[in-house]
Amino acid sequence: MTETLLGNRDAYINEFIDYVGSSPSSYHAARFSAAILAGSGFTEHAEEDAWGPVTAGSRGVVVRDGALIAWRAGEAVTATSPVRVLGAHTDSPGFVLKPQPDFTAAGWSQAGVEVYGGPLINSWLDRDLGFAGRVVTRSGEERLVCTQAVARIPQLAIHLDRDANSGLTLDRQRNTQPILAVSSPETSVLDLLAAAANLPQPGEDPFADAPSRAVLAADDGGRITAADIAGTDVRLYDTQSASRIGALHEFLASPRLDNLSSTFAGLVALLETEPAPGTISVFASFDHEELGSDTRSGAAGPFLEDVLTRLRAGLGATADEAARAMAASWCLSADAGHSVHPNYQEKHDPNVRPLAGQGPMLKVNANQRYASDAHGAALWQRACEAAGVPTQEFVSNNTVPCGSTIGPITATRLGIRTVDVGVPLLSMHSARELAHVDDLHGLARAIGAFYAGA
Repeated sequence: MTETLLGNRDAYINEFIDYVGSSPSSYHAARFSAAILAGSGFTEHAEEDAWGPVTAGSRGVVVRDGALIAWRAGEAVTATSPVRVLGAHTDSPGFVLKPQPDFTAAGWSQAGVEVYGGPLINSWLDRDLGFAGRVVTRSGEERLVCTQAVARIPQLAIHLDRDANSGLTLDRQRNTQPILAVSSPETSVLDLLAAAANLPQPGEDPFADAPSRAVLAADDGGRITAADIAGTDVRLYDTQSASRIGALHEFLASPRLDNLSSTFAGLVALLETEPAPGTISVFASFDHEELGSDTRSGAAGPFLEDVLTRLRAGLGATADEAARAMAASWCLSADAGHSVHPNYQEKHDPNVRPLAGQGPMLKVNANQRYASDAHGAALWQRACEAAGVPTQEFVSNNTVPCGSTIGPITATRLGIRTVDVGVPLLSMHSARELAHVDDLHGLARAIGAFYAGA
């Protein structure tokens, strides 16, 4: 990764395209991000090890399953130094492989999958799909896996469903199981995963010097077979690469913009921005946000609190000093939101209409589905002004309730002041979403200004 991405939009977008391609699952995103950080001087820590003191310039990262947290201490840090947290998530809606996935139907080999989160299911039809995630062997060894395009969820031909264009209805069980082959006893999903586990891992070169590489390499445990696999955390992913499109080349069509757009922005901002003196910059990207975050690697779990507690211990803080530091701290919860849709304008607020290309959004909700308040709005405006980035606001139409984010969860769990922001998308939760390149880059620049103390 170059050191000038915040100052070069096109270079940023090119790197982001590569990042999305290297992050087909939350596990890949966490490991790949940790490897990038390790290659830039961050020390990767195991949770079971002692981390030692935190001093000016300290840099660290820790991975928990499909989540990671990294930190960078500024000059003159003390026991009461506040943190500036960027919170995001690594997961996206889609389909997860079921146990005992292999089955046959009407002469076809298929794989059993379960719906994960709230995807636009129809957007996954007729796409070239692969499997990505992690497998764990009977000995407890973990390996990341990523296959090529081996699966497809085929749509029924219009000749067999004349009413499809009047309102497509999909049964989440019967109509979503991907095909792999014309049935053959040699066709097995677990065989495909074992073969992928024995290949060089995705993004091998960036992982070369990272401690986490040890759990990815095949050389310490040798080659594995399907019989060696005890468990899988594997999802379908769209194998089509992200690409710039549009008459002015201004859009990015990509899988997993929700929410790798925020994860990558936080990663780059942490790498390229010096923390404000006397502060600690923290980058946290959690798993399982699309399910509600109630897991050990989700935002509702103890991961961030555990890391912040250990950082306070590394600063020698008392309980009183730790509480004082938290009272002065801030969290930006960054998650994708909605641009006004020209074909469905009635779904948006009639007056507050964020538009792709007009800057990342401040997200507001009276029922606290977002954590933003007036003080948070002022903080966000200062960050955008310091970065030279336009911003806009998002609020829901009263008849179309919005989703939520990790923002209210983080604010509630830690008592930290939190503001919800994000880039406007079209086709959110589709297998392939759409964003404006200016918004993607602008979010990273605004986060950098936030880390710098704006």
